[in-house]
Amino acid sequence: MTAAPRPRTVHELISVLPDVPVLRDRCRALAALEVLMGGRSGRYFDYDPGWGPGTEAGLMDNGAGDEYAILFTPDGVLGRGFDHESSMSPYTNEDMALWPGLVDTLPQVFRPLLDEPAFCDDEVQVATVVFWRERHDTAWRAGPVEYAEYDDDGTGHLFPVLAAGTPEAYRDFAEDYHERSVDLDAIRHVHALRPLTAEVIRTLNPEADAAVVAAAVAATGYPVEGGPM
Repeated sequence: MTAAPRPRTVHELISVLPDVPVLRDRCRALAALEVLMGGRSGRYFDYDPGWGPGTEAGLMDNGAGDEYAILFTPDGVLGRGFDHESSMSPYTNEDMALWPGLVDTLPQVFRPLLDEPAFCDDEVQVATVVFWRERHDTAWRAGPVEYAEYDDDGTGHLFPVLAAGTPEAYRDFAEDYHERSVDLDAIRHVHALRPLTAEVIRTLNPEADAAVVAAAVAATGYPVEGGPM
């Protein structure tokens, strides 16, 4: 099966994102897989079911200055990403402003989230990708961002695994990032959010303490099979 082209801009990204429940499940599965893989400090993908009042967050941080947060709130979903090498970074202009059009049409209900300390450098909002979907909306939205030939908002670098949304996409990422082979059937088990079992833990990380890993996975909101691991 030929892989779908990776989205290169926020407008291409929102054209391939699934509905909110499916996107939330993808974020949870990616976080659980990263817990299971272990092997490096920090987690490339993470999920925080208690990020804020009534708000959950799907997170990515590559440890090199690039990251995203997808906030699932009572009012809908806000997605924000930052590629530190993007030509559209606020660090490329004197007034440290967000790129023209990036948040021009962002609903007011989401604007305070961009002021969160986690998304700011001192008082400067830091983002190169912004998209959203209000609670009663029927599609994903993004601002009227325009790109010159050389502009790159970082979408293709930040969101390829999430946008693809397949076990194969995570397998390819993980084998490169974690530098070891990964069992595709075990990834499919987690990707489908089936209850975590001791066998899956052993398959993905034979050296892991199953009880510790199971507790960490459960902390992301992922279902864990009952009983001792």
